[in-house]
Amino acid sequence: MLTIEDLSAGYGEGTVVNNLNLIANQGQVTCLIGRNGAGKTTTLRGIMGLIKSSADTLRLDETDLSKMPTYRRAQSGIGYVPQGREIFPNMTVRDNLRIGLEANENSQQVPDYLFTLFPILKQFLDRKGGDLSGGQQQQLAIARALVTDPKVLILDEPTEGIQPSVIQEIGEVITELKSKMAILIVEQYLEFVMQISDYCYLLENGNITLEGLRNEIDLEQVKHTLAL
Repeated sequence: MLTIEDLSAGYGEGTVVNNLNLIANQGQVTCLIGRNGAGKTTTLRGIMGLIKSSADTLRLDETDLSKMPTYRRAQSGIGYVPQGREIFPNMTVRDNLRIGLEANENSQQVPDYLFTLFPILKQFLDRKGGDLSGGQQQQLAIARALVTDPKVLILDEPTEGIQPSVIQEIGEVITELKSKMAILIVEQYLEFVMQISDYCYLLENGNITLEGLRNEIDLEQVKHTLAL
């Protein structure tokens, strides 16, 4: 379980996210939704320690992450897929996956189950990452994060720039994975959120303004906020 209390994060002297509280439980897909500029990516970058941030509590199970550098947060059990995927385009699929092993202290082998989740990657092991389609690159980025054997998987806009058939495949993978780990997704594609999420947080101007179970959240308020 990822527990966050009073997280604030920003850039330079500016604060973008203010005293945010969020929990991502194993067995659930937790979605942080909001329109562009609401602070969603800033929240994730704050969780990962990539930008200036502070929190009263930033804990993964019983491990306090708040003072750790980014690489230690990854080694402690956070698998992070940033917006834009950030794979290495000039490295092969095989080598991109092996990069994930740097954050896995328990294994030095890419697990075979990843090729069951993403069969296309096995076919393209020797192909350069930059030669893959956008959807294939997203699958590679998720698989690379899973190589770390995470306790929580964090995805930033996983549907961005991807064709509908691949979005469906990624949704099915996420649903399958949630029994093994907590999953936190930043997303503004509401239809996708309503299909896969268990619990939702709505972010406006750096503040959580609404939260609840997917089937109980005020969908009309969410739609109105995203349309502003």
